[in-house]
Amino acid sequence: MSDNQYTADSIKTLKGLEAVRKRPAMYIGSTGSPGLHHLVYEVVDNSIDEALAGYCTKVDVTIRHDNSISVCDDGRGIPVGFHAEEQMSALQLVLSTLHAGGKFDNSSYKVSGGLHGVGVSCVNALSTRMLAEVFRDGKAYSMEFSKGIPTTELKTIGDTDKRGTTITFWPDPDVFETTEYSFDILSKRLRELAFLNKGIIINIKDERPDGKSHEFCYPGGLSSFITYLDENKTPLHPQPICFSQMVDGTEVEVAMQYNDSYNENIFSFANNINTVDGGTHLSGFKTALTRTVNFYIESNNLLKNSKDKVEIKGEDLREGLTAVISVKLPNPQFEGQTKAKLGNSDIAGLVNTSVGEMLAAFLAENPAVAKKIVEKCINSAIAREAARKARALARRKTGMDGAGLPDKLADCQERDPAKCEIFLVEGDSAGGSAKMGRDRTFQAILPLKGKILNVEKARIDKIISHEEIQVMIQAFGTGFGSAEDLDGFNIGKLRYGKIIIMTDADVDGAHIRTLLLTFLFRHMPGLVENGNVFIAQPPLYKLKSGKDERYVYSDNEKDSVLKEWTEKKNIVIQRYKGLGEMNPDQLAETTMNPDTRTLLQVKLEDTIEADRIFTMLMGEEVEPRRKFIEDNAEKVKYLDI
Repeated sequence: MSDNQYTADSIKTLKGLEAVRKRPAMYIGSTGSPGLHHLVYEVVDNSIDEALAGYCTKVDVTIRHDNSISVCDDGRGIPVGFHAEEQMSALQLVLSTLHAGGKFDNSSYKVSGGLHGVGVSCVNALSTRMLAEVFRDGKAYSMEFSKGIPTTELKTIGDTDKRGTTITFWPDPDVFETTEYSFDILSKRLRELAFLNKGIIINIKDERPDGKSHEFCYPGGLSSFITYLDENKTPLHPQPICFSQMVDGTEVEVAMQYNDSYNENIFSFANNINTVDGGTHLSGFKTALTRTVNFYIESNNLLKNSKDKVEIKGEDLREGLTAVISVKLPNPQFEGQTKAKLGNSDIAGLVNTSVGEMLAAFLAENPAVAKKIVEKCINSAIAREAARKARALARRKTGMDGAGLPDKLADCQERDPAKCEIFLVEGDSAGGSAKMGRDRTFQAILPLKGKILNVEKARIDKIISHEEIQVMIQAFGTGFGSAEDLDGFNIGKLRYGKIIIMTDADVDGAHIRTLLLTFLFRHMPGLVENGNVFIAQPPLYKLKSGKDERYVYSDNEKDSVLKEWTEKKNIVIQRYKGLGEMNPDQLAETTMNPDTRTLLQVKLEDTIEADRIFTMLMGEEVEPRRKFIEDNAEKVKYLDI
């Protein structure tokens, strides 16, 4: 019999939760940081489902000192009675069996995010230990598991007047690439849930050293969400526009506000799940917005004074718009267990009709607000047309469509993007050192002249006309603009796997770095989301004592070395204020050589918070920036002006 014969004996059946441990990414998306944090969301979603059903008012999430997680709610408590059909307690059934739960018949839960019934059982399967504590009917119960298998019987541990469920779990280090939880990532999700479920109290506490804590509670719901998102922006109208309507068992809730920025911020949710890839509810909203506002413009002949009678497109109507779309429906169809996109086909038409009716009524009843919105949309259309002409001109002049490369780019020899990296360097002096110190096989150098345009304060036509921005777009090869455009941003055309910002270690360098990050975040976010953006870490000092030389990267490291050199005889301390002050071999050794350098990868863990920070640091409003500086001034260790 051949060793590779395919017979009936080759067919294997995975019992219980074995399938989850065998292919965890199928159930939680990945075994990296996103999957690790998804475990918490699955448990919290069960508590939120209790809130949606009207039985839970408070959820406490604790990151414990050993990176275990505890989620406690004051809901009804998971049932603990004996399940005759399955011959086990309901608690064990829920926590250790796939597709077991109270969310399939619409009687216990009318609306649910954790619909698939695989959530908490997956968490159990992927944890070395799980402790479940239930408080209901005057009794406290507990049961423990390991990798989805019960290690204790269901125990009654005493009397109690508490009500609810506490789940504590320890993620399995053999499954996950990391078991280190991020307070900020979890806070983002919990903050969203508090906005989406007005009045619920959600606490997060970090018990690790230097731990933080937050309490989230927003009685204003989505209106409060919009106010929070637009905190550092100037609104065109004082109050968010809010709609809520129940249609055929589905609740449609929308809050929106226009501001004086040039960016759109639209977030969509289905049954409290952040559908980051959108879906039918988002499509319905965009269609309704475009149709309704265009109809209002045409009906009131508001384009009569426009010079060029421009065509107003959907993107023009979304410039400066902050919006949150939330739908709650009985039977959501998500794409994949991680629920990134809503697929219910009927929801697009339902949201389209609902939003269209409510928005049309609002515009008719509030002509002053409608006028401001329409003026902004028309100006956006005019600017978009100007940007199209500027882009065409730039392509002819610079080959920005990828046909050519900028003259100032010192390109590398390698053509595999995964092996290539480009350094964005401040000025010709540092650029010269970098060119001489690089490995030209795979390292490209692009010197940038001065400070680039602050894109937070500029319209798209001004941005696309800016010379230094043109050469970056040209060098990266990805194109520019909305990924929805035929010739817009396409990460598949990226020429370098690493885009490394390398600026001087002074105030000007920090400013240039922030300007570059603002541009990438606002207009090439795919590069940040894909993990292609890095920040170089040049040394602050060179310490020399006799033949002993050390490069150090912080004041603390400098102090540590000086303490180590207890004799401190003839110690020479050189402070590097600029990259150009280093010899090419020094720059290569400390900052560019992959074997000896340190790079910081720019990650986007909290889109909402990142948006607020960029607006605060780089936007028009001075007061939020002043407050930020005053609040953080005492944290500055070294200020080189």
